[in-house]
Amino acid sequence: MCGNEACGEGAILAGCRFYAGYPITPQNELTAYIAKRMNETDGVFIQAESELAAINMVFGASAAGVRAMTSSSSPGISLKQEGISYLAGCELPCVIVNVQRGGPGLGNIGPSQADYFQAVKGGGHGDYKLIVLAPATAQEMMEHTILAFELADKYRNPVFILSDGLLGQMMEPIRMPTVLQKSHDKPWALTGCKGRSPNIIRSLYLGDGVLEAQNKKLQEKFNRMKETEVRAQTFNTKDSDLILVAYGSVARIAKAAMDEARAGGLKVGLIRPVTLWPFPEKIIADACSRTKKFLVVEMSAGQMVEDVKLAVNGRARVDFYGRMGGGVPSEEEILQQIETLMKI
Repeated sequence: MCGNEACGEGAILAGCRFYAGYPITPQNELTAYIAKRMNETDGVFIQAESELAAINMVFGASAAGVRAMTSSSSPGISLKQEGISYLAGCELPCVIVNVQRGGPGLGNIGPSQADYFQAVKGGGHGDYKLIVLAPATAQEMMEHTILAFELADKYRNPVFILSDGLLGQMMEPIRMPTVLQKSHDKPWALTGCKGRSPNIIRSLYLGDGVLEAQNKKLQEKFNRMKETEVRAQTFNTKDSDLILVAYGSVARIAKAAMDEARAGGLKVGLIRPVTLWPFPEKIIADACSRTKKFLVVEMSAGQMVEDVKLAVNGRARVDFYGRMGGGVPSEEEILQQIETLMKI
């Protein structure tokens, strides 16, 4: 399966029964695949009239207690930002997938990682956070989607999957997971109040101090996420003179460069953030006691590199190498950067 299709199948396996979206390359395979699968599983698929409509349809389905999802690519995700803020403010779980393309503006349909800030810093208004998962394989596109629905319900919060055009389009073998359909009791959902008190879902709080109290409650939830949901992979970090930091599809290329460097006698490691938020800052900070050089590789002008620098906090050198506008770093380019930095 290609990564986009694997993501769609993961949603079905996770019990997603509502999808609303709008076509945009390079995520269209996901939309087409899930349209077919929703029909086969008695779910609801809607090709909305716009991205704004799609995110608000997801709002409605989630409020009714249904596992709901939307997907798009970079400029389409930009249009969804107000709705994402409303979902977070109303504590409504859902899954949002961004198969990133080159930008800014319409850009091109090549792969990119230039939406990192938008995903991890909160592209909409207000103090909110989303768990952001960064798969690196088609297999993980499926598995992370299943995980995303579990985390969304666990915290009553939207969860973001940050993919890219390379990962969405590439085809790889898939091991189908065994997923037991779980019963997800949602006593807060708007399912009709006959025989019970009405449920209220809102993000508008006008009383003196009421919104501040709600925000404090949300921040406590976000802090629980930060304490318990950090995920990362590390490779050869215990004896490295230089550690690469990369996520998603670029992490695969960086790992190949690391292996080549190791074969040539250079002690190079790799830290791959799997959750971009919460960010594995402690893992990177702890690595500073063993290495004094980091090289961050991204398909952007440099966004995650800022979080790496914050985690390092001046205790090591942090360099950056990036490609933009659909450009993809090659193993040879990364290896050249490694060799140059090793001489400093």
